[in-house]
Amino acid sequence: MVSADLPAGLSDWQQAPRVRALNDRPSVGAGRYVLCWLQQALRAYDNPVIDAAVRLGNVLRLPVLVYHGVREDYPYASDRLHHFILGASVDLADGCRRRGLAFVRHVDREGQREKGLVYRLAAEAAVVILEDQPTFVARWQSERVATRVDVPVFTVNAACLVPPALIGINVRGRTAFLRCHEPERAHWSTWDEEVADVKPYAGALPFTPDRSENADLVALIANLDIDHSLPASSMHPAGRVAAEARLARLVAEVLPGYASARNDATRPDGASGLSPYLHFGVLGPREIMAALQGARAGGQHKRKFADELLGWREWFHFQAHALAAPERYDRIASWASETLAAHTGDARTEQETLAALIHGETRDETWNACQRQFLIDGWMHNNLRMYWGKRLIAMTPSPEAAWATACYLSDRLSIDGRDPSTYGNIAAMFGGSPSDRERPIYGRVATRGDGSTRRREGGTEWLAAASLRSVPRVSIPSEVPVDPYLTGEATI
Repeated sequence: MVSADLPAGLSDWQQAPRVRALNDRPSVGAGRYVLCWLQQALRAYDNPVIDAAVRLGNVLRLPVLVYHGVREDYPYASDRLHHFILGASVDLADGCRRRGLAFVRHVDREGQREKGLVYRLAAEAAVVILEDQPTFVARWQSERVATRVDVPVFTVNAACLVPPALIGINVRGRTAFLRCHEPERAHWSTWDEEVADVKPYAGALPFTPDRSENADLVALIANLDIDHSLPASSMHPAGRVAAEARLARLVAEVLPGYASARNDATRPDGASGLSPYLHFGVLGPREIMAALQGARAGGQHKRKFADELLGWREWFHFQAHALAAPERYDRIASWASETLAAHTGDARTEQETLAALIHGETRDETWNACQRQFLIDGWMHNNLRMYWGKRLIAMTPSPEAAWATACYLSDRLSIDGRDPSTYGNIAAMFGGSPSDRERPIYGRVATRGDGSTRRREGGTEWLAAASLRSVPRVSIPSEVPVDPYLTGEATI
C-alpha cells in the first residue's frame, strides 16, 4: 500500500496496491522534479510507473522527468539486447514527449561516462518513482539506489495486470493464487491515464542527454564495449511498431486456433511471440487483454491464452516477489534438490562442452533444434523449453551446474530471459510433480521426451532442419558466468 510519506492527495489513489515504499526517507519535500526512472517498463502509455509519477507531480506541482539509462557493463550486454532496449527507448522518448513529459536518456560509452548519474538526478528530485521488478539487474539496482539517496523512493508494479500485493502472503500454490487472482482481473483491466497539468521540465541537468534516434543506433551500438558476437534478432525487431504488429498477428492468426496449436512448435501460428515485448515492457498486460477481449476467436482459445498470460506469467511474478533471489538454484522444491543431490555421483556419459551447448552442436538433434532458436532468434517455443531444460541435467556435471547453465544460456541469448517467468519455468524443469519411478541422474525429477514434436506430421523433418540452421559463432567464456548480484559483486 502507499506509504504515509505520500501527500494526502494520494491517500485514495486507485493504484495504491501497485505502490510500495522502498526506503524510509522523510516526507516528500523540495525538489526540481519527480524523477521517474525506468529500467524495463519501456512504454510511454498504459504504464503505471509513469502514471504514478504524473499523479504525484500534479499533487506536488512539479514536472516529471523520465530517465532511462543503458550501461555497457550490465550482465550479458550485447548487440542483441542493446538493439532491443534502445529501439524501445527511442519510442519511449517519443511517447513521453507526446504526453507532455520531459525524457532523458544516457547510453554509457567511452568518452561519455556518467558515474553515479542516477544519484545525481535523484539529488535534484523531490521523490524517485521506479518500477517494481523482482529479478536481475532492475531489482538490485533499485534496492541499492533506495538505500543511498536522500529522498523517498517508491516502486510501482507495471508488469502485472493484478498487483501482486493484492494476492496476500500465505498463498502457496497456483490453485490458491488463481482463486485470489481471477476475481480481481476485471477491476484492473481498465485504467484512466494520468494527464500532466504541469509544464515539462526544462531546467538544468547534471549531464548532456543522449539524443540518438533509430537511424543512429547501429553506429552507436557498434562502438560500444559489449558482446558484438551475438547479433540482434531479426525475428523480434525492436520498438513499438514491431510490438503492435505482433499483437495484431496474435488477434488475426494465432488466437483463432491457440488452444490446439500452442503446443506445436512446428507451426508458425502456434505461439504469440509476445514475451520479449512483455519482458521489456514495450507492451503491457492490460493492452494485450484488451486486444484479446476484442478478438474474433472462440472462448476456449481466449481462456487458454489468458491462462498463459495471467494465470502462469503472473503466478511466476508473484513467486519471484516472495523470493530473495529468484535466479538461485535453492528456489527449487526441497524434494527435487534432495533427489538430484542423491544422484550427483551417477555416471554422466552425455556431458557436453559449453561451446557445443551454446552453439547447439551436441549429440542430441532435438536439443540442438531447441538451442538454435535461442541462439538465432533470441526466443524459444515454450513446448521446447521443458525438453531443453530437463536434458541439461544430464548434459552437465551436476544439477547445480545444469541450473547455472540453463540460466546463463537463457539470460545471455534470449530477449525474454532474466525474467520471473523464465526463472519460474526453469524451476519447473528442475521440479514439477515428482515421478513415480527413480532414474539415474534425475532421481524422482521427471524427464521429458521429444515425442510431442517428433510424432507430429512433419515433426521429424522439422527437428532435423531446425537442428541444422546456420548459427552465429559467439564468444565462449571459460566457465559459466554467475549473476554478479548473487555473488555480491554488483555495482551501479
